[in-house]
Amino acid sequence: MKIHKIYSHLNGEEFLIARKPALWREIKNVIANVDLSICKTKISKEKTMKGKIVYSPVDLNNEFKHAFANCTPPWVKENFYYYVCEDEKINRKIQGKAKEEQKEIITAAGFAPLITNNETDFVKDRVAVEVQFGKYAFVAHDLYVKHMAFFTADKIDLGIEILPMKNLEREMSSGPTFFEKDLNNIVRQGRAVPAVPLVLIGVGL
Repeated sequence: MKIHKIYSHLNGEEFLIARKPALWREIKNVIANVDLSICKTKISKEKTMKGKIVYSPVDLNNEFKHAFANCTPPWVKENFYYYVCEDEKINRKIQGKAKEEQKEIITAAGFAPLITNNETDFVKDRVAVEVQFGKYAFVAHDLYVKHMAFFTADKIDLGIEILPMKNLEREMSSGPTFFEKDLNNIVRQGRAVPAVPLVLIGVGL
């Protein structure tokens, strides 16, 4: 698999080059070692390309999982829990605080503390990676919820999103997003949104 485009948001790539060059090389090597040819296994049922063999998002995700797991040390899934409540001011007040402190503040304000969580598939040395070959809506959740939540909780320094370029997305069933679209979605929000350093990586044929 080839890297076609890299977009650095809030100096995300510059941070990797300066502070974590070995980790950045490792991520690039993982992508380069994903064998696209063994992921072309899905027989399309869609009217416009019925019977055509296309790339399977499930197989692509599994290849990445295998590759990241085989790194030394391996990239691991990370899940963290935190509290929320119905009140806007209290939710703002508890940002960045420890989970038990969040619960105490919410309770003291007379609200019910509600436990919730965020999960990221690949985390290592304060860098989170999401591989997204699924539905387009999932990318917005990654960028504006997952990476932001981990960054705000001081669990990562930046997030990385690996997305198919349009030339790869054309060879998949309809539904997956593509790099060019999500790049535009970020750029039109302005330079500071989302307020977390990110690297978007467009991969393809």
